Amino acid sequence: MVTAKFITFEGGEGSGKSTQAERLAARFASSGMSAVVSREPGGTPLGEKIRALILDRRPQAAETELLLFAAARAEHLAALIVPELASGRWVICDRFIDSTRVYQGKLAGISHALIETLEQLTVTRMPDLTLVLDLPPEIGLERAKARGGQNRFDEAALPYHQALRAGFHDIAAREPKRCVVIDGARPADAVEADVWTAVSIRLLGLLPDRTS
Repeated sequence: MVTAKFITFEGGEGSGKSTQAERLAARFASSGMSAVVSREPGGTPLGEKIRALILDRRPQAAETELLLFAAARAEHLAALIVPELASGRWVICDRFIDSTRVYQGKLAGISHALIETLEQLTVTRMPDLTLVLDLPPEIGLERAKARGGQNRFDEAALPYHQALRAGFHDIAAREPKRCVVIDGARPADAVEADVWTAVSIRLLGLLPDRTS
């Protein structure tokens, strides 16, 4: 029996994180393993209220947005992630600390020192595996537009999304033991197969049957 692990999905807008998180949970279920899917910001009643605030409009100070994310994450860890892992359920999360590092750090210009300090104060559990779904931002933005319900992050200009992609690449290059980059521009079934391969090798200690 493998101890429950914490898996996060990261990537730009329209990269398929939510879809692949749900597909991974279904894979676990078919293997007789229990998993819960969550998201950030959100995941708890308080976190979802903070999410609504964040997506509604941008605060005047980037630091305000950073602190809102940190508050939602602290609650998420305390109320859902850590208890679920302790109960033996795997946790799959759509976005986590790396999104803050890129959106509020690289793009909003908040210092690495401040972000790192907040992480030390609030992040009580790091992901065991982070799957970065990578694709050209032009494709991701078209997908986001097609699904509807765009938020203010989706509506940012192309250079913003290009910098976003570069930020996730930088993190993956710095932390290869935790992060795996997966080509998210392909059909969902192909992406799912690579996600399951990464999870199987990194966390389950086996090579999956790619024909299943």
